[in-house]
Amino acid sequence: MSERERFQATLNHEKHEGIFYYASFTPEVERRLRERLALSKEADLRDFFGFYYAETVQPKPPANATSPDFSHYYKDMTLPPGAFINPLGVLEIPSGLFHLTGYVSPLRHAESFREIGEFPYPHVDHHTFDHMAGEVAEIHSRGKTAVTIVGHMYESSWEIRGYEPFLMDMRLEPSWCEFILDRFKEMNLLIAEHAARAGVDYIMCGDDVANQQTLMFSIKDWRQFMKSRWAEVFHRAKSINPDVKIWYHSDGNIMDIIPELIEIGVDILNPIQPECLDPVEVKRRFGKRIVLDGAIGTQTTLPFGTVDEVRDTVKRNIEKLGYDCALILAPTHVVEPDVPLENILAFVEAAREYGR
Repeated sequence: MSERERFQATLNHEKHEGIFYYASFTPEVERRLRERLALSKEADLRDFFGFYYAETVQPKPPANATSPDFSHYYKDMTLPPGAFINPLGVLEIPSGLFHLTGYVSPLRHAESFREIGEFPYPHVDHHTFDHMAGEVAEIHSRGKTAVTIVGHMYESSWEIRGYEPFLMDMRLEPSWCEFILDRFKEMNLLIAEHAARAGVDYIMCGDDVANQQTLMFSIKDWRQFMKSRWAEVFHRAKSINPDVKIWYHSDGNIMDIIPELIEIGVDILNPIQPECLDPVEVKRRFGKRIVLDGAIGTQTTLPFGTVDEVRDTVKRNIEKLGYDCALILAPTHVVEPDVPLENILAFVEAAREYGR
């Protein structure tokens, strides 16, 4: 079977050869792995480890595209060493902990709807899409899967407005939230439409809407602000191409909204954090309608477990979650430098062994 045929079998809950598995690494972890395995910079770690991965097909910006000047949003502060403004206009400040940064939001001081409305939100109005179908066809000709990354809505919105200000706006100025969210919804709709027409296998998107215990806000608020907008994006894509799948990510305990995510069209759910919810319970309740992606804890098993514990966790997850082959096994987050290399290699070896 080609990789794409295996992907389709996975989504159809059909028995096939080999459970998909993958991982992603921070630059420091990748450097150490290459050194340990004596791999050149040109070698693709994904191919070396036998990881599943789809090839991305994205809209292309105009050749003369330029980024807005966001510097005036930070004229009241001196930028620390290493700080940079990302494409959303958010100032990122190195935290000193691995690759992680702190955020300073450009609209953190906004006190009027005029300020909210004048912000230069990202868009793809002048991007080109004509190349996408050809790229998908070429990827499919090699037996690979194609994916288009749509991105976030809620996360990008609060990053621009500020985390606490956005949550307060949900209560005090909901129209401000709706306006910001709609800017991302409109962009995501356009990308999803073209991805579906191009024939990609799935669309990747998501928002972190939960903490370790529960949702970050009431389920009523989630339905109003987030669910309704994602439902529109998913419906538009699937109305164009009923075969396109939706991959959705949210960290935390999202057990309460899984039924509604399935209702609006989610096919693959990531990352199923075992520290926040029980993957076996998720599989029992929803496993006939979705594919689980993730389930290997990066807060517990990978950084703090022994090699044997990592192997046992992989084996147990394949037995409990992958009995119908509707499983994509992976760490629940990018692998950080606190994870021993031996545990990474144990994950790969166990996935190969038990996943057969």
